[in-house]
Amino acid sequence: MNEATIATTVSGAGPVAAKRPLGFWMCTALVIGNTIGMGIFLQPASLAPYGYNALIAWAITIFGTVLLALIFANLARRMAQADGPYEYVRATQGDGVAFLAMWSYWVSVWVTNAALAVGVVGYLTAVLPALGALPPVLVAVGLIWLFAIVNLLGVRTGGGVQIVTTFLKLIPMAVIIGLGIWTLLVDPSAYTQNLPTTPVTMPSILAASTIVLYAMLGIESAAIPAGQVHHPERTIPRATIAGTVITALVYIGVTVIALFIVPQATLAGSSAPFVEVLDRLAGVGGGRWLAFFVVISGVGCLNGWTMLAGDMTRSFAARGFLPGAIARCNRFGAPAVALVATAALATVLALMNYSKSLVDGFTFLTIVITAANLPLYLCCALALVVVWRRDRAGVSRALLWVGLGGAIYTVFVFFGVGLQPFLLALVLAAAGLPFYVWRRLRAGAAAAPTGSA
Repeated sequence: MNEATIATTVSGAGPVAAKRPLGFWMCTALVIGNTIGMGIFLQPASLAPYGYNALIAWAITIFGTVLLALIFANLARRMAQADGPYEYVRATQGDGVAFLAMWSYWVSVWVTNAALAVGVVGYLTAVLPALGALPPVLVAVGLIWLFAIVNLLGVRTGGGVQIVTTFLKLIPMAVIIGLGIWTLLVDPSAYTQNLPTTPVTMPSILAASTIVLYAMLGIESAAIPAGQVHHPERTIPRATIAGTVITALVYIGVTVIALFIVPQATLAGSSAPFVEVLDRLAGVGGGRWLAFFVVISGVGCLNGWTMLAGDMTRSFAARGFLPGAIARCNRFGAPAVALVATAALATVLALMNYSKSLVDGFTFLTIVITAANLPLYLCCALALVVVWRRDRAGVSRALLWVGLGGAIYTVFVFFGVGLQPFLLALVLAAAGLPFYVWRRLRAGAAAAPTGSA
């Protein structure tokens, strides 16, 4: 199959694809909004025990995620008619591999919704104390269904909400970076009083890299709803690169400031590390308004992942992997049945994890999410390598190195995740096999010749 054939290999795009309502700003907001969620507000504390290892991990992760962003950008440019990553992998590695990679990713998407809802609850009750009278599980489930309803009003409505919440969630990041730069100018010694003491080792770098990658999950968000993107060959690459670079700069800025401003032991033991940083930069008392922006970040992220969950579920159903009724859209062009189904799945998972503490439940869900994302990243990296091999004369050799680099980085992270999450990712992929077999049997039955009477 040559590149021209790959570019036209599309199935199941559905009726909403023709409208293509997502432009550059909505796609960029989707990347930034889906990547900057709850993780960054806890990450400085998670990374504090690693000291300088965390900075090395950030350098590796930024390099690796920029490679992944370039992979998604180039696949979108060279396979502009494809309906997202499923088609990228299917056209280069076959239907079975594409299904397993996307199935694992699909599971991670609605698990993300449950994790975000669980993670937002604690901060939300700080902003609205009256909600503390309600069982936390009811608040989490209410958030899941609130954003399912928002996205039932159509992709444009959900995209508009994403732009607003993305802008608001960047405010506390900008405040911390601005105050950090100001402190550096007026009192440089503040950055030398609390230097980390943890030695640099490879195991620590690997462990820190896994934590960092969770915060960067979502860079592929502009490519997932490719069938609804206006001029995807231009919009997706630009939005993916812009969103990834902006997010990486914001993250490294707040991480460096936190690591050097707050004593290592204090930061590692903090349940609200951003409050610790603000207290040291601007004085005590900023926690309440900061909690408000944390909630905005969480619910904005929940809105974006709800949008992707609905679109991916619709796409699976349109391709025959799920019952056809799930692919139906309402009068707003939203995949109504798909949105309801994924909200129901996220609700079940949120209810299950309230047998744990909030922190334990959130941590467990994030491990599941990280493990389930990696197969798609690896397959898309290999897809770019295949594209280069099929048309070496017309494709720059740089694409080969980008694809190989992305694959190597993904394998590196697999080692950092550890054996248990890796096995969990395999279990998640295997859980989709009955649906794949069911679809193949149905396709075989439909293609079988009928006998004459």
